[in-house]
Amino acid sequence: MVTPLSTSRPRCPACLRPHSACICRWATPVAHRTEVLILQHPLEVHEAKGTARLLHLSLPHSRMVTGERFDASALQPLLTAPFGATDAATAPRHTLLLYPEAPQDTTLGIATPPPLNPAWLQTPERLRLVVLDGTWRKSRKMLHQNPLLQQLPRLPLRELPASRYRIRTARQPHQLSTLEATCAALAQLEGAESLAPLLAAFDGFVAQQAAWQVRR
Repeated sequence: MVTPLSTSRPRCPACLRPHSACICRWATPVAHRTEVLILQHPLEVHEAKGTARLLHLSLPHSRMVTGERFDASALQPLLTAPFGATDAATAPRHTLLLYPEAPQDTTLGIATPPPLNPAWLQTPERLRLVVLDGTWRKSRKMLHQNPLLQQLPRLPLRELPASRYRIRTARQPHQLSTLEATCAALAQLEGAESLAPLLAAFDGFVAQQAAWQVRR
């Protein structure tokens, strides 16, 4: 299921926001080796406070797809196939899901994920990280409705930083925005040095959104 873009106001072709609210100024390309596949819930596409589009614009080796429930025949290539024809020789061989395990998963019909092979983490250039963009409720529904995602090993995040995402309320202190969580995962896999400019730009994006909220 894909939500069609609204045509009521002219939108920036890059960030998909109205030109008056364009966030492209905050897009900050950074170096990374792990490929990132962002699966965005349709209701997040035009969410002003969403961070996935900024993340996608800042990660050269990323792809962003909108949907909630995917046909297995459509989802499988997203998880394993090269992002582009020129990437065939360096296609990732291991796909991980960035999503925490929860005790209630089995009661909700979500299968226990397979164990993560620690050896995979030694070669980030051979990894593809799948990120679900949505609220906890929306992302859990996406996981529930897509059995192929349940079959992926999950990457546990360690020593999470405090969230800088002050424009959207989290249920728990450790919950991060999509951009922050992905940066934390990449820092864990590859080191944090190259991500500092993106997190600094993220602070600017948050300040911009906060200022708009005050004016409204």
